This record gives sequence, C-alpha cells and structure tokens, in this order.
Amino acid sequence: MKLVIAFLLFVSSLSLYSQDTSYARKIIKELTSEKYLGRGYVKDGVNKAAGYISNELKSIGLLKFGKSYAQSYSFPVNTFPGKMELRINGKLVIPGKHYLVDPSAKSIHRTFQLMQKDSVTYKGVSDKSTLPLQVKLKKKLTYTVATELIDLTTIELLKDSFPGELKTAEVFFENKMIPDFKCNNLCGYIKGTEYADSFLVFTAHYDHLGAMGKTTYFPGANDNASGVSVLLNLAKYYKEHPSKYSVAFIFFSGEEAGLLGSKYYSEHPLFPLSQIKFLTNLDLLGTGDDGIMVVNASVFKSQFEKLNSINTEKKYLKQIKQRGKAANSDHYWFTEKGVPSFFIYTMGGIQAYHDIYDIEKTIPLTKYIEVCKLLIEFTAKL
Repeated sequence: MKLVIAFLLFVSSLSLYSQDTSYARKIIKELTSEKYLGRGYVKDGVNKAAGYISNELKSIGLLKFGKSYAQSYSFPVNTFPGKMELRINGKLVIPGKHYLVDPSAKSIHRTFQLMQKDSVTYKGVSDKSTLPLQVKLKKKLTYTVATELIDLTTIELLKDSFPGELKTAEVFFENKMIPDFKCNNLCGYIKGTEYADSFLVFTAHYDHLGAMGKTTYFPGANDNASGVSVLLNLAKYYKEHPSKYSVAFIFFSGEEAGLLGSKYYSEHPLFPLSQIKFLTNLDLLGTGDDGIMVVNASVFKSQFEKLNSINTEKKYLKQIKQRGKAANSDHYWFTEKGVPSFFIYTMGGIQAYHDIYDIEKTIPLTKYIEVCKLLIEFTAKL
C-alpha cells in the first residue's frame, strides 16, 4: 500500500509540474531580450545574463559551493562593438540579415574592387589596403565566436541578396580584441536526502554569440536559453521533490567560444568529479517534433537503455536517436575525465541556428514538458 501511495504521489507531482510552460517562456523571453545583447561580450551581455540566472537560483533556493554561485575565469575574445557598415555595388546591406563578417576580423575601412575567383568566392583588390579581403556567397548565414585575430577579412554574403555580379565592396568594420575577458560559470545544488556526497548533475550553457555592430545581436532562444530554462525548471522540481542523491546544476559560459567554461570547470571542479554519478548536458531543447538525440549513447549503453525503456513505455517522444562520442558540447570534457555523461538535444521544428532568427516568438517548445518528465524519470532510475 505504501508503494502504491508513493507512486500516486510521484505521478501527481509530475502532473502538477507539467501544467504549462509559462516559466520556460519567461526565462527564454528574458534571456533573449536586447538588454543582454545575445549574451556575448559587447556591453558585458554574458555577465548581465549571469546576474539574472544567479537571482533565479537564489529565488529557487539552491545551495552554493562556497560564498557565491559564480566560478570566475577569463579568456581572449574578439568583438565588434563599433561601426559595422558594408555597401555592395553601392547598396547598403544589413548585418545579420544580408551578411556576416568573420569573427576573427580586424578593423578595416576601405573600398575594394571585387574579382570573381569561382562561383562562390570573390577577391577584394585595393592598392591602399594591407589587409586582404574576400567575399563568400552563402545559402545560409551562420555566426560564431573567435578568440584570436587573423589578417584576412572574410565577408559571408547571403547569396539571394545579390544574385548578380559583385563589383565593389565598401567596408567599414570596427573590432575590439579583449585579451582577458572575465566571465563566470554558475553552480548550485540541492542536497540529497540519503547520499549527499553523490551527485546527479544537469548542465547547460547560457552564453551565445553576442552582438555584431550597434544594431545586430543574436538572441539564442533555442541555443541555449531553452536549455537554461529546463535546468531552472528542474531545479524548481527537485527543490520541491528532493532526490536521495544531491542534484547539481551547472550553467556554463564560453561554450560558443570553444567549450571554454566547461573545460575550465572540469579542471577546477567545485566538488570532486569522482562524486558525479551521472551528468546530463542539455542544449537546443526548444523543439522535439522529431524526438531527441543522445550523444554518448553508445558509450554508456546501460544508461541509454534505461532512458529508452522509459520512453518506450510512456511514449513521451517520437524517437530517441543515438550517437557516439562527440566534442560538440559541454559534456565532452567530463567524458574525457571519466565522468559518465550524456548530451541531449531536441530534433525537428525550427531551423534557425547561430543566426538572428533564433528568437523566443518562433521557438515552439513542442515536447518541452515530455522531455522534462523523461529526464526526471531517468534520473530516478539511476
């Protein structure tokens, strides 16, 4: 009878937990707003986002590993906080919408004649410039973050913007290289009821691509405000329903710059990595029409079988696909140090990725609740 009552209470708690996604929407809308400028390095956007997340952790009631939720570190990063102006054939084009500049580029102010090299590449020619320039035509614009500079300015131009021949490029870009940008990983936990020194860990990165110029920024709704919202939702759940194991929540910065935050944390852990029973890294959690992908599934087979068996029984998701080991998100450095880890992301739905169109209004959260339920039940089985 006690087992039946416990099971009914568990099911009831899941039902209460999953009534709507209003909290997720609130978090995603906030983190993608202009005040954080894409959670990057222009006007300290990423650290402003860290402050907001820290306040959420405090409000939920997570414990700290020390005096603060923050773990500080630094790295070099290139930024474009100033003028960002490009004219092709005399026509002004819009950053993010029509073109991107390579994130490793230096400041440049020149007019170039464009000479076609092949079907997608133009070379810039100017007697006055010591910096070479090239224009590459792209079907989709995809941005990233750079931690070093190169002596080549590459402009990626959306092919549909200029279907005809390119003749001239008037370029005025202003960069600022920050050699020692200081930012933070964030970490809090809920103490286990039986095994306080053994941890189940959920991770997600909260940084994104930031801004390019004074008017263009990359909101990063799916990547990865969605993952942040899942961690905060799970933190609220476990605060109300403590696990017998301690549950830690780590929010990494520096992911878009090369998994830098998670690398630093794995080398300077706030509690011994040997105490991690299992780590689940979450990124791109805003869709789910086509199920989820699990990286490291073929490495940690028994854990994957547990996850898959839950979904087979409950039919939360259309499918759970599996991949092997990959250095494509923050789980990687933990896997390298022997910590059993999954990286989970949703599939299907919107195609916006590393561009200006990854916004809160278009993120569907199709299987958001189902993914949360699956993670809770998977954690319980561990």
